[in-house]
This record gives sequence, C-alpha cells and structure tokens, in this order.
Amino acid sequence: MNNEFEDISENIKRIRFNMEEAKVRAGRESDDIKIMAVTKTVPAERVNFAVSQGFELLGENRVQEFLSKKEQYVKNAEINFIGHLQSNKIKYIIDSVTMIQSVDSTELAKEISARAVKQGRVTDILCEVNIGGEASKSGFSPEALHDGMFEIAELPGVRVCGLMTIPPPSDSCVYFEKMQRLFEDLKAAPPKNSAITLLSMGMSSDYTKAVKFGTGMVRLGTALFGARNYSV
Repeated sequence: MNNEFEDISENIKRIRFNMEEAKVRAGRESDDIKIMAVTKTVPAERVNFAVSQGFELLGENRVQEFLSKKEQYVKNAEINFIGHLQSNKIKYIIDSVTMIQSVDSTELAKEISARAVKQGRVTDILCEVNIGGEASKSGFSPEALHDGMFEIAELPGVRVCGLMTIPPPSDSCVYFEKMQRLFEDLKAAPPKNSAITLLSMGMSSDYTKAVKFGTGMVRLGTALFGARNYSV
C-alpha cells in the first residue's frame, strides 16, 4: 500500500467499523447503506485511492472544481452533485452526474428538466429539505415539501428519488427523526412518476446517528479524507 494514502486506509477501517456497529444498534444489520465520498478540495489522486478501496460513489459540491478534476477521476467512479446549484451551471454537469441531490426549489427542478429533455435523458434528483428552517441553508421547508415534490414529479426529464438534508449541528437526532417521518410519509403516498427510494442524510460528525433514523446514504468528507483545506 502507498504510505501516502495510509491515513485514508485507516479512516476507511474506522468508518466501516462504526457503520457496522451503528447498523447492529439500529437493528439494520442486513441493510445496504451507501457511503458517499465527498470530494470538496480533495486532490483527484486521493479520491481515486478511495475509489480503489470500494468508495466508488463521489459527491461533488462545486461545479468549477468538479470540471477541473473530472477527467482525472478513474472511470468506475459514480458522481452525484450535492452542493448548491445555480441554474446557469446545470448545463456543465448534467451529462456527467447520475444524480443531483440538492434540488432546493421547483424553479431549479424546471431548469434541470429543460436541460435533461434537451439532451434526451432523465436525471435522478433528490429534493433538499431545510429541516431546521435555517436562514443560512437552502431547501424546501417541511411544510412546502409535499406540494413542491408533486409539482416536480410532473416534469419531464427528471425522476424524483427521495430526500436529502443537512440538519442543524445541534440536536441532529431530533431533525433526523423528522426527516424519517417525512420520507416514510412520502413513500407511503408517492407522487406519480417518482421512485422514492433514497433518504440521504448523515455526514462526518453525525453519520452513525443517522443510521438509526433510516438513512440510505451517508456523505463523508472529513471522516474519510481528513481535515480539508478550504482555501482551495
């Protein structure tokens, strides 16, 4: 093993141990919870090492950074976009990502729809929920989510697959439980043309807690790659 990536190898062992322990505690031993490697500011060679260790699902936060690195990624990597997305940047990523997790408004969904239709494709999306009602975060309020999702599900070129959230750092379990209820209600009475299968929540600081509340995907950056250089 390349000593240059020894820290990632150790982090992977810790993540896998923590995940298995959390699954057992939650009674989810047989559940397949996806682990996403969040790549913001992480050099492509470190990302590629994580992919070689089985972390093939990557989460990109910034369009410009993704465009600068995507040709360096190994070809078996699957890319989701998870950051705030401006409408005028959709055209740069829509043919390179398998899912956009950060759809925070019907207006953005309409722009994605138009771009997808133009390219003859269907783009999987998650609706982002601002579960804590924080002014600093985008996303649907829990109250507006139902109507917004049903409107989005009518659009051509997009397929609504579930929900994503970044809860307030304090009392994350309270917000995870609220998200779980929203998700279960949605699965019980889904919009037409949707495929409600994924609840994406849990990050480096709280991913083991999210397991208890039914998450289907955790998004790990610092826990996997170490502290980031945010000046990049």
